[in-house]
Amino acid sequence: MTLELIVFIATILFGALLYWRESNGNGLYRFFNKIVNSKELQMKADDKTGFVYQQSFLLRLVFISFLFLVGIVITRFLIPIDLATISLFGSMIAGTVLGTYLANFIFKSSEVIDEKSDSLEDIVHDTIEKGKDFIEDIKGNETKIGSSKSKETPIEPLQKEIPKEPEKSARERLKDKGLL
Repeated sequence: MTLELIVFIATILFGALLYWRESNGNGLYRFFNKIVNSKELQMKADDKTGFVYQQSFLLRLVFISFLFLVGIVITRFLIPIDLATISLFGSMIAGTVLGTYLANFIFKSSEVIDEKSDSLEDIVHDTIEKGKDFIEDIKGNETKIGSSKSKETPIEPLQKEIPKEPEKSARERLKDKGLL
């Protein structure tokens, strides 16, 4: 179980590395695309699609499974010890797929943060200023309440009562509108 956990964490990192590598260049995918497809069906020069980069879940799963299947077959021939079991194979595939989606999330969030960095900076500064004002208000109220004078004299109300203007009755408002 410990070996599977270590392999799972390592393959998450491998998946993130694989995704990052393909986001920078997809030469291997282009090579296989030129070999497999005819001239009309080959990918365009500006297409950045790779084995895991900008692929759907199913194709990503197929490509990663094939990669680890080839790796396990080569490992079986080189090392005759039964090291590559089914559970390790499954955890390697799941970890790599999870790592690719984790890397995708990190790339997308870093792009959004870069785009919104100026507005985020302004929001943070405004929030800090409001917090400072709030703390100063609290400190100001504590000095009034906590002083020895406050025990002797009552605290003055913060707002004075505003005298109300006499309001018209409902009958007078209806007369003004011409309804009565």
